Amino acid sequence: MHSRYSMIFLMALALAAVGSASTTATRAEEHYGPDGQRLPYTPVVTPNGSTLPWRMVDGVKEFHLVAEEIDWEFAPGMVVKCWGYNGQTPGPTIETVEGDQVRIYVTNRLPEPTAVHWHGILLPSGMDGVQGLSQNGIPPGETYVYEFTLRQHGTQMYHSHGDEMTQIGLGTMGFFIIHPRQPTHRIDRDFAIFLNEWAISPGTARPNPNVMTNFDIFTFNSRVFPGTELLVARTGDRVRIRIANVAQESHPIHLHGHNFQVVATDGGDVPIAARWPETTVLVAPGQTRDFEFTANPGDWAMHCHRRHHPMNAMGHDIPNVIGVQQAQLEEKIRELLPGYMAMGESGMHEHALHAAHHEGPDNTLPMMGGDGPFGTVAMGGMFTVLKVRDRLESYDVDPGWYDNPAGTVAGPAELPAYWQSQSSADRAPSPARNPQMGSTHDHQP
Repeated sequence: MHSRYSMIFLMALALAAVGSASTTATRAEEHYGPDGQRLPYTPVVTPNGSTLPWRMVDGVKEFHLVAEEIDWEFAPGMVVKCWGYNGQTPGPTIETVEGDQVRIYVTNRLPEPTAVHWHGILLPSGMDGVQGLSQNGIPPGETYVYEFTLRQHGTQMYHSHGDEMTQIGLGTMGFFIIHPRQPTHRIDRDFAIFLNEWAISPGTARPNPNVMTNFDIFTFNSRVFPGTELLVARTGDRVRIRIANVAQESHPIHLHGHNFQVVATDGGDVPIAARWPETTVLVAPGQTRDFEFTANPGDWAMHCHRRHHPMNAMGHDIPNVIGVQQAQLEEKIRELLPGYMAMGESGMHEHALHAAHHEGPDNTLPMMGGDGPFGTVAMGGMFTVLKVRDRLESYDVDPGWYDNPAGTVAGPAELPAYWQSQSSADRAPSPARNPQMGSTHDHQP
């Protein structure tokens, strides 16, 4: 009797597993490469970017990169003269599979020699792409070829390794993503975001690559909010976000509404036993970090958590005028400069409000902006939104703002009488007890 019930139980488990697999198979989308073969991975989405086309030639995947000067829009109203690859910065994402033999032609249309380093990739020394050390620089107008077999998987990068200060400083970088030949689990949405910082003085269009620390523009894939593309997913999707950084500063990237695990670095997969839950991941120069999570419904901010980095056009030599009454001063300045408006006396949110009706310098974005369903978001720079919905017709369409269930939105409230009766002293926390000195509330014998 016992074995009979055990058999029934095992059959039920098997049927449930088949049903689950069937559901997953129905939901899973199949993707095909330019050669018509089914891809063994979910293609990466590079927001505001693209994936580099390839063709199969005698069993080798061939790519073509063109290093060139470009005009790149950081957000509507600001176009920057950058250096990049194939008309964009970061350059198009190179997407491959572990074991692929790749051949990459690089044409140099920059005004000086260049070379391309395949950052983190295991390859022959002569293919490493360091100008003067492992190869001659690629002269302007010429094409060099790199060829190697991929012996690893993970999130890697490519970037200039000739006059790095200028060329990387102006945008010559991109993702080189190698998918595992035998994936351990399925990813439904796979996003790749490159971090960078720039020094672009208000009213100008060309970044200053000589600046070491005093940056004023911070970007996701060389875009700033509200020009950053949305990340769209379905509720329950397994989402991977890949972050890369070859800039000057470290960036703590924080995702709202989720906890996640860092599953990989540019050195490879993090063993399961070594992972721990996080809500923020620090990405230093020269690093990549991959994190994964299960998508929760809502509209969720993702941004760098250094306070100045989700902002635009920061001026670092402006005096602090918070709390300063500027009314009489404003009137006097208007006599010389009609239309002048004082800003900053009650915080920086004024900048976002004034930008709507006050013209700023040419080719310069306001410090913060972007509209949400409840008004001005008052963010810029390294900021974007992850939109997760229970039902989606397409990942490629903005699903609109999240329809919050009743009772789940913070709003105005009347303060209860027992809180109103408190004095400031009552609301203040008690002083921390010093074990040696005692507390002000201690009674001495």
